Amino acid sequence: MSNWTIFLTPYKQAVEELKVKLRGIRQQYQQTSKHTPIEFVTGRVKPVMSIIDKAERKSIPLDRLEEEMQDLAGLRIVTQFVEDIDKVLSLIRNRKDFEIVEERDYINHQKPSGYRSYHLVIRYPVQTIDGEKKVLVELQIRTLAMNFWATIEHSLNYKYSGEIPHDIKMRLKRAAEAAFQLDEEVSIIRDEVRDAQEIITAKQEQSGKM
Repeated sequence: MSNWTIFLTPYKQAVEELKVKLRGIRQQYQQTSKHTPIEFVTGRVKPVMSIIDKAERKSIPLDRLEEEMQDLAGLRIVTQFVEDIDKVLSLIRNRKDFEIVEERDYINHQKPSGYRSYHLVIRYPVQTIDGEKKVLVELQIRTLAMNFWATIEHSLNYKYSGEIPHDIKMRLKRAAEAAFQLDEEVSIIRDEVRDAQEIITAKQEQSGKM
């Protein structure tokens, strides 16, 4: 790869544009006082060294990165409740500004490690000085509990270079089960939580008018 900066610029542009659009959805819900299915959105372009390492692991030629590495650009959409994930999926599927290429359901079909999340790969059009360029972007949708667990697993995978000791793996598995139970319990009292949040929001808005 002769110039990584030039190569990754469209991916950075895609991430920034999608963050604005997805955060805009959240703001629209807040303005209507409806429960927003999006708690927060983050995004990143994979660092060059991580790209090279993954390309070597997966035997992906560098001149095939655009077609064969789907997560060069990635966004994470975090929700409060499991049920919010379906709402976010519906919002994404109804959009006309990009094409969904692939979907992977790791919520109903979690990974052996305990990882749970819903992944979509989209083809997003970026406008460049050379015309339109469509790039692949991975969207991950998960709850706060799933995100907490995944963040811990990612850190441990980094520390142990993907070879997490067995005893820690087992504790991670139990932690994943606990996170699942947390999502289940919170879902049961979802309406109570939403009502409480609406009361707090209304009070804050009233205080701001005084």
